[in-house]
Amino acid sequence: MRTNSFSAALVVLCLVSLSSGPAWAEPRPGPRHLFRAVLEDKVRGGWAGQMIGVSYGAPTEFRSMGRINDAEITWAPDRVSNAIEQDDLYVEMTFARVMDSIGLEATSAQYGDAFRDSKYGLWHANAAARRNLNRGIRAPWSGHPIYNVHANDIDFQIESDFIGLMCPGLPREVDRFGDRVGRVMNYGDGLYGGMFIGGMYAAAFFEDDPRQVVAAGLAGIPRRSSYAALIRDLLQWSAAYPDDWRRVWQMIEDKWDKDDPCPDGALAPFNIDAKLNGAYVALGLLFGHRDFGKTIEIATRCGQDSDCNPSSAGGVLGVMLGYTQIPDRFKSGIPALADQKFQFTDYSFNSICASTLRRATDVIRRAGGRVTDTEVIIPFQSPKPPQFEQWSPGIPDRKLGVAEAAWNWQGDWTRGQQGMTAQGPGAAATLTFTGVAVVLVGPLSQSGGRADVYLDGRLSQLTLDAYIVKDTHDNALWHTYGLAPRQHTLRLVTRNNADTRSTGKQIALEQAVIYREE
Repeated sequence: MRTNSFSAALVVLCLVSLSSGPAWAEPRPGPRHLFRAVLEDKVRGGWAGQMIGVSYGAPTEFRSMGRINDAEITWAPDRVSNAIEQDDLYVEMTFARVMDSIGLEATSAQYGDAFRDSKYGLWHANAAARRNLNRGIRAPWSGHPIYNVHANDIDFQIESDFIGLMCPGLPREVDRFGDRVGRVMNYGDGLYGGMFIGGMYAAAFFEDDPRQVVAAGLAGIPRRSSYAALIRDLLQWSAAYPDDWRRVWQMIEDKWDKDDPCPDGALAPFNIDAKLNGAYVALGLLFGHRDFGKTIEIATRCGQDSDCNPSSAGGVLGVMLGYTQIPDRFKSGIPALADQKFQFTDYSFNSICASTLRRATDVIRRAGGRVTDTEVIIPFQSPKPPQFEQWSPGIPDRKLGVAEAAWNWQGDWTRGQQGMTAQGPGAAATLTFTGVAVVLVGPLSQSGGRADVYLDGRLSQLTLDAYIVKDTHDNALWHTYGLAPRQHTLRLVTRNNADTRSTGKQIALEQAVIYREE
């Protein structure tokens, strides 16, 4: 193991952040140097690692939930072409394009405007954000849990790689850009997931020990967050059982794979929580021991979002190794498609690498570094976590389908495959429940209408709007949280209007997810 001044400082920072005593600091390390050819090789390695990892894990995505995937995993170099059509890559390039066209000082609202107008398919926090943005709720509010019940989901985490790749050795810049981009779709642990991944990329430019890279990512997020608590557990357990990743996976499963607040994961094995999937990224790095194939295999076998996780693990390790050191059996399919554009973007592998390098040199200069024809000189920058924020609606307690006695229906409702459906105004549904939060679940569509929602007799300021733009997949019709832990009455009444783009006024209800106090 090599321990340079950068990694030693990170260890000190992590230990200080975990202690309750006064902090102390060792002498400030000096600037780091990278030949420009090395910087380019590492950037190319990061993008190639993402492409390989997502293609490697794509056939297993959500095929294994709450269990290790022991199925055979095969690889052929031409399979990397799958990356051209992967949202793990083309979504982050939307935000890279904003930086390239508007500049590095682009605001969260400007990132949101670009995301609003995107045309690719989206799910979970991304879908809720695009839905909010199209309703006039601008970023950063589009990712806030008031409007986005998926705020803790994985979305920014899988789209943050490009930020780490343009911030070599600069974790504070990672968090600065992450705060603007990540709030388009996430909040709290969902935001910190992107900062954790980006922080690992930033460290990987100068560190060849995966454990120090994971510690660097941890140092860049608030220590009081649940995300940080999980990564601390992982670092402790992996040190105790360094040769048994399966045992450590089970320890993560037993303590952390529970109570996913996402309506789709509530009381179900499906878990798209950012911190759980982020732990699988780190698990691959810790137990892969710099072996590229082993790293992405472990991250894939952990299950859940098992194409996104090896993509990030492969990207971080790709930076550590550099493109030239990624084994040929994984990267040999890339040259044939290096100038082919990723779907929905103007970027190819070659052009996104060139774009990232330009942004990286700009970021280095802005951070007080220097760029010459042959090298970059990067000032030492210690991690500084952002302000602490945390959100949870509570623990998923039960699901109340529309046939349950807790519901009462009045007016023109019809029962069908999508539950109870109203096509016009004046239909009312009343739900009686006990809990601290509720999510109404049902299909959103281009024919969706609107409904007023009354909670305990008071009209909510948040209208239920079932319209959603094309290729945006969400089923969280309406939600609220922070309620007193007692019985509540929710009543919705369909309205005689809809979004001007809607072709109808349909409201369809399938169930309600009820949450109890933590």
